[in-house]
Amino acid sequence: MAARWSSENVVVEFRDAQATAMSVDCLGAHAVLSGRRFLYMVNLEAPSEAPRKIGRHSKWDVGTVQWNRHRSEAHVFAASSNQRVDLYSWRDGCGEAHSSLQGHTRVISDLDWSWFDPEFLVTSSVDTYIYIWDTRDTRKPTVALSAVAGAAQVKWNRRNQHLLASSHDGDVRIWDKRKPNTAVEYLAAHLSKIHGLDWHPDNEFIFATSSQDNSVRFWDYRQPRKYLNILSCQVPVWKARYTPFSNGLVTVMVPQLRRENSLLLWSTLDLNSPVHAFVGHDDVVLEFQWRPQKEGSKDFQLVTWSRDQTLRIWRVDPQLQKLCVSDTVEELMEGMSLAVESEKSPTSQEAEGQQSTGRAADSLLDQDGGRSDPAAGSGLAQTLQQEFSLVNLQIRNVNVEMDAMNRSCVVSAHFGSHQVHLVVKFPVQYPNNAAPSFQFVSPTTIPSAMKIKIQKILTDTSLQKVKRNQNCLEPCVRQLVSCLESDMTQEDSPSSGPFVLSNPVTPSLQAFPRVSNTYGSYQDANIPFPRTSGARFCGTGCLVYFTRPITMHRSAPPTEPTPRSLSALSAYHSGVLTPMKMRSESQNTLRLYSGSPTRSDKDTVSISSFYYKERPEHERHPGDVSEEHCGGAGGGTQRPGQGLGSGVGSHQSGPESGL
Repeated sequence: MAARWSSENVVVEFRDAQATAMSVDCLGAHAVLSGRRFLYMVNLEAPSEAPRKIGRHSKWDVGTVQWNRHRSEAHVFAASSNQRVDLYSWRDGCGEAHSSLQGHTRVISDLDWSWFDPEFLVTSSVDTYIYIWDTRDTRKPTVALSAVAGAAQVKWNRRNQHLLASSHDGDVRIWDKRKPNTAVEYLAAHLSKIHGLDWHPDNEFIFATSSQDNSVRFWDYRQPRKYLNILSCQVPVWKARYTPFSNGLVTVMVPQLRRENSLLLWSTLDLNSPVHAFVGHDDVVLEFQWRPQKEGSKDFQLVTWSRDQTLRIWRVDPQLQKLCVSDTVEELMEGMSLAVESEKSPTSQEAEGQQSTGRAADSLLDQDGGRSDPAAGSGLAQTLQQEFSLVNLQIRNVNVEMDAMNRSCVVSAHFGSHQVHLVVKFPVQYPNNAAPSFQFVSPTTIPSAMKIKIQKILTDTSLQKVKRNQNCLEPCVRQLVSCLESDMTQEDSPSSGPFVLSNPVTPSLQAFPRVSNTYGSYQDANIPFPRTSGARFCGTGCLVYFTRPITMHRSAPPTEPTPRSLSALSAYHSGVLTPMKMRSESQNTLRLYSGSPTRSDKDTVSISSFYYKERPEHERHPGDVSEEHCGGAGGGTQRPGQGLGSGVGSHQSGPESGL
C-alpha cells in the first residue's frame, strides 16, 4: 500500500483560467498556464499573488506549452495551437508573442525544446511530419522527418544531441536528425495508443512509454523486440516520467472515478507497488513538472495542474526520495569501493584504473526495473553482488541459489522425471573477458551426452557475453531451461526416436521443420506475420486500404489459419506439417531438423508463396503479371486515393489493388 499522507506546500485555485496545459521554467521562477483567452504567469516564489496575463487571439485551445530549457533563453516559451506554434517572450513582468512557426497542415500534437541547442525546437503533428525548427530562422523547418503515420509524442534524447523519439499509436520510432530519410530504429511497444514518452535522464538508450493498455514499459532501443521491464496498472496511464533523483518514476493514471487518486511515485527498482501517493487533487492531473532545485537544498518540488483548476506544489524531501532506492542497492553503493577493489586482480587493476566508484554506481542505477546486463561496450563492469541482486530468474521449476561471497551459484531444475543440479563458478576477473565454469553435480539424472551438449552451449553463451563485458548468468540459465525443455519434449514424444535435434538451443515452440531459409527459424517467433488486409486514413484525409487480389489464391487450404509469426511459415510449405499438427506421411519420407528442406529447390519459402500460386500456363492471359512481380512497388495505374503501390497485387487498377 502506498503511504497516503499529504505533503504539498501550496495549493492555489485558478477558477477562471480553464487552462489545458502548464509548464515550469528552467529557473523555477514561473509557471505558465495556458487558457483559450489568456496565458497566466504564476510566480512560484509567491504563488498566491494574482497571476499576470498575456492575451491570446485564437479560437483554438493551447495543445502544448513548454519553456526553453536553457538559462540563456529562460525567458522564451513555445505554445502550440492547432497548426502553428507561437514563440513568447516574458521579461520584467511583461510578455508577448514575437514569432510563429507555421508548416504543419494538421493539428500539432507535441513539441519539445532540445537539451543541447537552445535554438532547436521539434514539433509533431497528425499530418505525419515531424519538424525540427531553428528559432533564429522561423520561415521553414531545418529538418523534416516523414513518419507515414501521425505522431502523438516527440521527445529529444537527454544524452545524445542528435537523437529523438516519436510515438505513433502503439509504436515508437527513434530518429537521428543527421539521417532524416528514415528512422534508425522501430519498436512495436504497445498494442494500444501511447500517451506518454520519456527518455532516461542518465542513459541515452533507455526510455519509458505509458499507454492506454494499462501499462508502463521500459525499453532499450538497441533491443527493440523485448521491453526491459513493465509496470502493470489497473487503468490507462496518461503520463510516466523519470524523477530528477535516482530511480524514481511519477505516473498519472486515468481515474475511473472523479475523486480517485491518480498521481503516484514509484521506484523503478521495485514496481510491485508505489512508494507514495500524492493525495489532494479532485480531478484528473493534466500536467506535472519538476521545479528546479535551489542551491544547497535537498528537497525537490513537484508542480501539478489538474482539471479541478488548482495548482499544487508538492515537497519531496530526502526521506521520500530514499524510498525510491532499495535497501539492497543502498548497501551495495555503500560498500561499492571495497567490493570493486577486492575483486580486482593485479592485471585487471591496470586495465580498469580509469574507472571510478561513482561510474560503477551509475552502471548499477542505469539498470531500470531490474535489467541484468549492462550496456554493450560500456566498459563498466558490475560486481557479482550487483548482478545477483538485479538478475530476474522467476522461472517455473527452476531455483537459483546465489553465493556472492564464494563467487558461485547452484541452479536446480526439475523437468518431468529428470533433475538437474548445475554449479556455476565465477572467476575473479568476471565479467571482464573471463567466463564462468559449469559443472553438473549429483543428483543430476540427465544422460551424459546431454550434459556434454548443454555444457558446450552454456560455455559458448557465456563467452559471447563476457567478450562484450556483459553479465551472463541470466542468459545462461535461460539457455539451460530452453535446452532441457526441448530435449525433454522430444524424449517424451513417442515419435521422436528416429529424429535428432540439431539445434538444442531452440525453445519449446511448435515442432515446425527447420529449413536453410531464415523463415521458419525460432528467432522469428516474436515477429508477427504480415497483414493480409487493412485500412487507414492517410495524411491527406483519404482512406487507403489493401487486400489480397482476387486473381491470386492461397497455396494453403482456406480452412488453415494465417500463421501467427514468421517462424511458422516453413511449416506450410515443407510438405511435412500442417498447422499445429503433423501429417500422416510415413517416417521414411520425413527429414525433420535436417540441414536442407525436403522439397525441391524451386519451391522456395517466401511470404508471397504462402498466399499465392501461379496459374497454370494454359490459363494465363497476355498482359498478366507473374507472381514474382506481384509484391513490387511499381506497375500499373492507380486511382486517386489508392495510395502507393507498395503492397501485393499493385499491378491492378481496380478496388482490389494493394497499398
